[in-house]
Amino acid sequence: MPLEFREAGLGDNAIDYRDAWQMQGEVHAVVADGGNDTVLLLEHPPVFTAGTRTDPHERPLDPGGAPVIDVNRGGKITFHGPGQLVGYPIVKLPERVKVVDYVRRVEEALIAVCADFDVATARIPGRSGVWLQADEKGPERKIAAIGLRVSRRVTMHGFSLNCDVDLAWYDRFVPCGIADAGVTSLSRELGRDVTVADVIPSVEKHVADLLAWNDYTPTPDYEPRPEPPRLKLIKPST
Repeated sequence: MPLEFREAGLGDNAIDYRDAWQMQGEVHAVVADGGNDTVLLLEHPPVFTAGTRTDPHERPLDPGGAPVIDVNRGGKITFHGPGQLVGYPIVKLPERVKVVDYVRRVEEALIAVCADFDVATARIPGRSGVWLQADEKGPERKIAAIGLRVSRRVTMHGFSLNCDVDLAWYDRFVPCGIADAGVTSLSRELGRDVTVADVIPSVEKHVADLLAWNDYTPTPDYEPRPEPPRLKLIKPST
């Protein structure tokens, strides 16, 4: 069956994160019981979501009125907000597909989307997501983030792609726990507005292509970077 794309709340109809989380659970149950693989496409009002590997120092001291929500996906803390396309692929993984293969396919789809807008990106081994190389515009910088959970061989959570999101939100915390790199958007890189609506056709095309589980040629990686170490909490002596 073809992958089903569902626009769940965009623009003025941006959907609260908790409501979308409940929606994911409902769709996940349907897919796990044999329903059609589904990708929810949406925007959220400003929200910080903290994955299971988030350290206390990475949380925003001043979240600017946005909630900070602990979630059951892997990874660290990230931001969602208007101008960022969020995709939740809820798909049954074939038995031959490992979770890491699924992640690489989603990354490859987003790399292809950026290429459609003449923005060159790739993976950085050791750091999830989709990145731009350091250049005259700035240091290495992330343009798309990925975090997921798999239950009953069906995926949840997914990706976010910065289109014309307000990047000032990222100054309030350590995005994905990586302090030595930046964050960017398609609009910032191109010097013109690129909206969520502009990228949806490209996202649907490339996500559908990569999640058809056919062979593909991955984009060459950038230079590997180690993942930042987790801080060990030291208990005070008594």
